[in-house]
Parts: sequence; C-alpha cells; structure tokens
Amino acid sequence: MANIKKGDLVQVISGRSQARGGDRGKQGKVLEVLVADNRVIVEGINYVTKHVRVGQTQRGTKTGGIETFEAPIHVSNVALVDPETKKPTRVGFRLETVTKDGVEKTVRIRYAKKSGKDL
Repeated sequence: MANIKKGDLVQVISGRSQARGGDRGKQGKVLEVLVADNRVIVEGINYVTKHVRVGQTQRGTKTGGIETFEAPIHVSNVALVDPETKKPTRVGFRLETVTKDGVEKTVRIRYAKKSGKDL
C-alpha cells in the first residue's frame, strides 16, 4: 500500500532552499502518482519551462511558445503533512476489522505518526 496518494497534502523535504530559488519547505496537493517511476506530481512544485514549436490547429489558431508545467518529483523527497499539526510526518498502517453487511473484513488504515518536532 502506498504512503502517498492522489489528493494528499505533502511537503518537499529535500533540494534547494526557497531562499536560493528552490522548493524545499513548500507544501502542495498531489495531482498524480507515477507508481512505476516512484514519482509524484505536486501542485505548484517543481515548475519547469518547455519550449514548444509554433504550429497551427485545424481552426487556424497558433499553438506553442514557452509553456510551464509541474515536473515529477521523487517520492523520497516529499513527506505527508499531518492534518492536525500541518507539519511533515511519517506514515504508519494499522489493521482494523470492519463489519459491513454482516461480513467481517480486515482493513489496513493509514495514519500519521508523531512528527517528533515540538516547536
């Protein structure tokens, strides 16, 4: 089971600091998880520019130019944000039995461990 899922709030924990033009310390929502590459795309994080050749569509409008978009970032460089403390935290799983329609089922539930930072 994955520690980070689509829609989670995560914080960048490595890389260049914000003072030097980096993204470390920024928080954003996960837009997409690339499981095969162990990468995630986070909203507003790791913006890159791409030069696209100018072309025309069927209607005659021009396309292309310089586009900016979010590039993937490795899963190890982000940490899940605890919803209560708004700080990065580790993720744990616990097993619980859930009864639904008279059938008992064991389910893995994800929870935020203590961050250990008392600031």
